[in-house]
Amino acid sequence: MNPHDGMYIDGAWRPAVGAGTIEVVNPADEQVIGTVPAGDARDVDAAVRAARAALPGWAATPPAERGKHIAALRDAMAARQDELAATVTAELGSPKGFAQRVHTGLPIAVAGSYAELAASHPFEERIGSSTVLHEPVGVVAAITPWNYPLHQVVSKVAPALAAGCTVVLKPAEDTPLTAQLFAECVDAAGIPAGVFNLVTGLGPVAGQALAEHPGVDLVSFTGSTAVGKRIGAVAGAAVKRVALELGGKSANVILPGADLAEAVAANVADVCRNTGQSCNALTRTLVHADVYEEAVALAAAALADFAPGDPTQDGVRVGPLVNAKQHARVRGYIDKGIEEGARLVAGGATPPEGHDKGYYVTPTVFADVTPEMTIAQEEIFGPVLSFIKYEDEDEAARIANGTVYGLAAAVWAADKDEAAAFARRLDAGQVEINGGGFNILAPFGGYKESGVGRELGVHGLGEYLQTKSLQF
Repeated sequence: MNPHDGMYIDGAWRPAVGAGTIEVVNPADEQVIGTVPAGDARDVDAAVRAARAALPGWAATPPAERGKHIAALRDAMAARQDELAATVTAELGSPKGFAQRVHTGLPIAVAGSYAELAASHPFEERIGSSTVLHEPVGVVAAITPWNYPLHQVVSKVAPALAAGCTVVLKPAEDTPLTAQLFAECVDAAGIPAGVFNLVTGLGPVAGQALAEHPGVDLVSFTGSTAVGKRIGAVAGAAVKRVALELGGKSANVILPGADLAEAVAANVADVCRNTGQSCNALTRTLVHADVYEEAVALAAAALADFAPGDPTQDGVRVGPLVNAKQHARVRGYIDKGIEEGARLVAGGATPPEGHDKGYYVTPTVFADVTPEMTIAQEEIFGPVLSFIKYEDEDEAARIANGTVYGLAAAVWAADKDEAAAFARRLDAGQVEINGGGFNILAPFGGYKESGVGRELGVHGLGEYLQTKSLQF
């Protein structure tokens, strides 16, 4: 059967039990580009049963052998990278260069890292008179978001498979076509039947059924804090483990003496990355009063390089937002910023010129934002940057830490030691120092309401392991 018409369960594509379908819309032109089944609790149950049946064999497979399977999956994705990238562009609206470089290049690299880690990680260690075993948690429910539709899948599936777990994936309903291509790559890699399963469907139906299923041992969810709290409550009632990567309202702190032009330019690029639809986007820029207006002017000028455009065209760096709901949400926050007294420096809620069709929004900069304003406290998930003034480092730290979130942050200073010293004061799971690059081996995850647990590298692997001590 056509994979787009079915679920991938127990190593084969099969018709969905649920009768509904989900339309997939291209956000650049609002045209339907495909449909997928809207699975229900019966589809979820079939997938979980397949995963449970496959668990003993996969858990007993030597880790190095599991690593070879993950390497084959990496190679299968690499062979179809152009198709994967084009699919991300079509259903998410990501500019094609970013889709090729980040949306697909990054997860291919992450899969490779777990292929190596599966073979090298000490799943057994000696501590005193005890032998300590690190064993797979069991069946994993992976519930993934639309903003990074391949990277977030691989960041859950690869470590789970490396740990010896089996998986049921429920991707976001806005971007399921990428997940279906991923399932085809799993099949091509020869991963045993039932080790990986895919169910498409709506969050309140298929997602909830998966999180509640008694056959699931761990729920790994990436998405909004509100949904993460509900999943945590469901899992807690069943004493089920969770890994939650949730929202953010990350601060970019520019200390006196830092290279202001470099810091601001990097900040604008970061907020426009993926059309602002990144949980770790640095959406609050904290600048000392002495250079505040200069920084604001630099940001306004930098936006000239980030005009929204057709994501299939070369050189475009900002595409549309993912859907009509997100489009209305972001424009509503821009209106709220103006209503609460922030100074609109660039952009605004008016659609960009020449884009009557599609969910486009103009990248926006606000100044005179105070810490209590809505746009300084709530996650907008769009290309909206707020400048906040501070008088000294103590105030900067209070403002930076003054939200319910703690996912990421950045610090710029005259030298890296000064920046690192300030970074230690921040309630954030990951802090960039003077523009430090993303490291796929470093743990990623948040403090406070930004989540529980970590992804990537050895820390990401640890989320899918449980510990047994043998006493001698």
